[in-house]
Amino acid sequence: MKKGFIFDLDGVIVDTAKYHFLAWQNLANSLGISFSEEQNEQLKGVSRIRSLEKILEWGNKTISEEEFTRLMSEKNEEYLVYISKMDASEILPDVPRVLDYLMSKEQAIALGSASKNARVILDKVDLTAKFQAIVDGTNVSKAKPDPEVFLIGAKELGISPENCVVFEDSVAGVQAANIANMISIGIGDAKVLHEADYVFNDFTEIKEEFINNLVAAKKV
Repeated sequence: MKKGFIFDLDGVIVDTAKYHFLAWQNLANSLGISFSEEQNEQLKGVSRIRSLEKILEWGNKTISEEEFTRLMSEKNEEYLVYISKMDASEILPDVPRVLDYLMSKEQAIALGSASKNARVILDKVDLTAKFQAIVDGTNVSKAKPDPEVFLIGAKELGISPENCVVFEDSVAGVQAANIANMISIGIGDAKVLHEADYVFNDFTEIKEEFINNLVAAKKV
């Protein structure tokens, strides 16, 4: 049986959260707003516009629309400098093993990410060729937990949603997969990602037998 396996990017395949954190922290500090790693966690899977809105809310600051646009652009430029230096060493543990195993089993593989820089990052870490479909922030208009990104991924793979499996590290991403009636696999803290069908700390815990069972399983 053929399934569609859809991977989020940030926090699942690579850890770009640290670069978002540095860029957002520098932006916040420039406005006299303190910004913690805990707050950065709340920006996971959130659009750039909403992220800046939240930072301004936390700092009780108001800025002009022009300044807002400028800051968003500056943050992205700083982030792009960080990711321009990425290479394959930044792929999270055992992700290539799982991708290669899925390929050996002739399963369909897609990327489903809110990031507009997803294609650049996949090229940098030399994983682009592993994906039959890439859906990123340039293809979607609705943010997770809206399932749009995963539904487009399923459509591009030619696989029905109920025959798709999603790997996600954010609550909103897990919710999006569940709304799409896909099998949801959380990568990270089980307490945070408790809405997922399965949760693993990372891909080193995902064995071939589990993948075989996923291929045979249906979303209940």
